[in-house]
Amino acid sequence: MYQRIRNVWLSINLKQKFGLYTAMVILIMAVSAVFSIQVMDFSLGNFNEILDSNARCNDFQEALDLEVRAFESYVRERTKELKEEYVLSCVRTERCLRSLPFDYVQIGEERYARTWNVKNGYENYSKARDQLLTRSASDMEFIKDLYRVYDMQSYLQDYARRLMQVTLAEGNNTYQSQVPVFERMPYMIVLFSGMMMIAAIYLTRILLGTLLNPVIRLAQSSRKIAQNDFSEEDLAIPNRDELGELVTSYNKMKRATEGYINTLKEKNEMSELLHREEMERVEMEKRLDSAQLELLKSQINPHFLFNTLNMIGCMANLEDAQTTEKMITSMSNLFRYNLKTSEQFVPLEQELKVVQDYVYIQQMRFGHRIQYDSDIQADGSKVIIPAFTLQPLVENAVIHGLSKKEQGGRLHLKIWQKDNRVVISVADTGLGMEEEQRVKLEEALKDRRTGKVGIGLGNIYKRIHILYEDGDMRIYSRAGCGTVVQMMIPQEVKDDEG
Repeated sequence: MYQRIRNVWLSINLKQKFGLYTAMVILIMAVSAVFSIQVMDFSLGNFNEILDSNARCNDFQEALDLEVRAFESYVRERTKELKEEYVLSCVRTERCLRSLPFDYVQIGEERYARTWNVKNGYENYSKARDQLLTRSASDMEFIKDLYRVYDMQSYLQDYARRLMQVTLAEGNNTYQSQVPVFERMPYMIVLFSGMMMIAAIYLTRILLGTLLNPVIRLAQSSRKIAQNDFSEEDLAIPNRDELGELVTSYNKMKRATEGYINTLKEKNEMSELLHREEMERVEMEKRLDSAQLELLKSQINPHFLFNTLNMIGCMANLEDAQTTEKMITSMSNLFRYNLKTSEQFVPLEQELKVVQDYVYIQQMRFGHRIQYDSDIQADGSKVIIPAFTLQPLVENAVIHGLSKKEQGGRLHLKIWQKDNRVVISVADTGLGMEEEQRVKLEEALKDRRTGKVGIGLGNIYKRIHILYEDGDMRIYSRAGCGTVVQMMIPQEVKDDEG
């Protein structure tokens, strides 16, 4: 299981590693917070329950005492003010009585019995009390019944005091039983905090072990290479993420650099040997090499390269290498178009041929990652557009949109006529751009800052707006979806009679 988790960890990319690490840290913090809340709830919950029970019993006892005093005053002098005070005290007593805990499982046998005595006694007392107040003080049995009510009040006050004593005693017993837990609680908190710290340190060590150690080893190896020491073996790390790719590329670069330096050393040693043996001959050879180099420089020009490509294409045809021949032919067509096209405006069909040659070369390069289709709803022989406008847009879509997307995408070219303008749309399903980036790109185009947008795109934008009063170029893009570049190129309206 551990090995499986380790393999998964080593295979995910750096972004996922940091995301997983952040999630684990957040989880540790959440667990710590939940544990702290549970500890506080456990600590305060029992105290709150004890204090609440004591407060309810005390409130009932005070309300009952207040009712007894109000009853006594109202019996002596039955005024409206004293009656209102008496009624309010009765309401308060009944409310406090209803709030007393009366759950057998929760409060236990003794408190339940005491509470039942209070509730039952108060019910009988309230009936006798209310019945007494309906009678006149001149009634011969009134005094007898009044003292009976007084006795019932005394019993109730005694019941309330006993209930209060039992509640206080049980609360004290509960507190005493929880004292050992409270004494151990700081140790539990320290232990749990230590476990969380160990977990955090362990996660940090894992992260550093897979990220920091490879970087440190790369830095150490780079210092040795800077001192011209290539004796160290290739770096080997278990990572299969971006760092693993970086180390693999670094090893290849180191071997290539070592071979290049060794070659230079051998060449230098040979040159020194020849210099010592045949000083004059080496000097003449140097002059001859210099003259030959200048001659080659004068011969290697675009026309020479174009002719060479044609010759290679013929040889590929003779060797029946059809794919190679087609690629050479496409490359040759591109060179021919770039070298021999001097006109400022060309027919659309000419630009479309160049685009097809370019797309073919890119499809051979990227394979199935580049998919191309077109929808041409215009007469390519009659539509005239500026030279070198289509191919740079297609190239821009391939390089900046599709090639940077791992799974590639689709390139769609659509051309149609709208009124007296031809609309050219180059769309790709590549990486796309954020809205802020797209706005900055349009601003750079309008300000003609080609360094910010690239020479090709900036040149096309500038030429369209210089050559055509109604010409325009628009860019639509969405991150992760792709980009669409549209050109609107006006066309001359020819008179049919002319």
